[in-house]
Amino acid sequence: QFLLNSCRHCSSGVLPNERIRNIGISAHIDSGKTTLTERILFYTGRIAQMHEVKGKDGVGAVMDSMELERQRGITIQSAATYTMWKDTNINIIDTPGHVDFTIEVERSLRVLDGAILVLCAVGGVQCQTITVNRQMKRYNVPFLTFINKLDRLGSSPARAVQQLRSKLKHNAAFVQIPIGLEGNFKGVIDLIEEKAIYFDGALGQTLRYDEIPAEFRAEAAERRRELIECVANSDDQLGELFLEEKIPTAAELKLAIRRATLRKSFTPVLVGSALKNKGVQPLLDAVLEYLPNPSEVENYAILNQEDSEDKTKFLLNSARDDSQPFIGLAFKLEAGRFGQLTYIRVYQGMLKKSDYIYNTRTGKRVRVQRLVRMHSDNMEDVTEVYAGDICALFGIDCASGDTFTDKTSTDISMESIHIPDPVISVAMKPSDKNDFDKFSKGLNRFTREDPTFRIHFDDESKETIVSGMGELHLEIYAQRMEREYGCPCTMGKPKVAFRENISAPV
Repeated sequence: QFLLNSCRHCSSGVLPNERIRNIGISAHIDSGKTTLTERILFYTGRIAQMHEVKGKDGVGAVMDSMELERQRGITIQSAATYTMWKDTNINIIDTPGHVDFTIEVERSLRVLDGAILVLCAVGGVQCQTITVNRQMKRYNVPFLTFINKLDRLGSSPARAVQQLRSKLKHNAAFVQIPIGLEGNFKGVIDLIEEKAIYFDGALGQTLRYDEIPAEFRAEAAERRRELIECVANSDDQLGELFLEEKIPTAAELKLAIRRATLRKSFTPVLVGSALKNKGVQPLLDAVLEYLPNPSEVENYAILNQEDSEDKTKFLLNSARDDSQPFIGLAFKLEAGRFGQLTYIRVYQGMLKKSDYIYNTRTGKRVRVQRLVRMHSDNMEDVTEVYAGDICALFGIDCASGDTFTDKTSTDISMESIHIPDPVISVAMKPSDKNDFDKFSKGLNRFTREDPTFRIHFDDESKETIVSGMGELHLEIYAQRMEREYGCPCTMGKPKVAFRENISAPV
């Protein structure tokens, strides 16, 4: 209770930009994103106990709030939460891994300042890692890499880093190395501070710093040299020290890594095992040390002049006060228990409860009736939010990707979100003919929430054709239709209308 109160107390005063991080956690399927988020929330005091994704107790992870997610053990919708670590507010979005829900990753990365790319120590760089990496490049998101699952048989962090270099062409190097692997995984060695870190206690909540074990000293010295060399290649200040053959101090090395990471010319690699509660706290420290705060990321808005075709971009001011007009981007919609929930990232100015804001696409004026911060599917009411915050609004009619301002100027818009084209189509109809109302209501809601889910009615075969990003995508929507709208659906191949043609003159 005390922890929660102190959390709330921190969020009431206006935190400076330096004490805010907006990060996403993305990776290939089953790399351990949701488990990692669960550990982060536990160690920062946000939740009182941890549950596994498909645990024996059947509770499920806190970020998988949908019934289907708990049953299947996968993440379907990205979930937002926030927590405090060392007086810094970290907003976290946990994203799905499947390519079917790629729009969730896409729109999360669009509004975030930094990310953690999780790699499986056994699988290394897999196909979906490449997709996520491409999305991070598209939105210029600097990231850290966390190699997870070091306790699994066949884990090889060195191979994963090799693949980061060869497959993704990143200038990557270890900032930590593991003490032992697989069953002998005991802790991590911090190469910058040159210390061994052990995670004691039943849940790994006590950190114990010690000397580097004798058998790892040679490897630690070698890896530290490699780290300095990699950073020196991409950072001029450290490069000069390197050429003068001076050994940088820990502080100089950290600053150099931060500069190189923000420029996306270097990727720090951290190691651990989220399931075995090892390596999570140093990862949180690395998020604060190497990932950008909202003022270090340049966000642009587009000024659309009506008379001319050319669009001029202007830089948004990330000051956390009301000196600048409010500009925000609605990046995700969700139909909640109380109507439509709209997730908004504030880019400039501030937004207060009961303010009036304008949707620049439609030109409509709407009133902010309720302003909340999300913790998975729980809401906490707030009275005001500032530039750099992620919040949610209720009862506002808009589409995904709309820009909101507090002025009537409808000529400002944020850069839009890239939406991939659907790849598979099936015919879908309700099993019971009387359920057509529920069916159309459900389809209507799903297409508004998810731009990659499209429907059209085929006049010739009189069928409703739904298109999506994969079989799992459409299957999940059919199951959600049954659960949330009580309307079981049947899916089948679309019918093809055959036509006859005159083949030869008679």
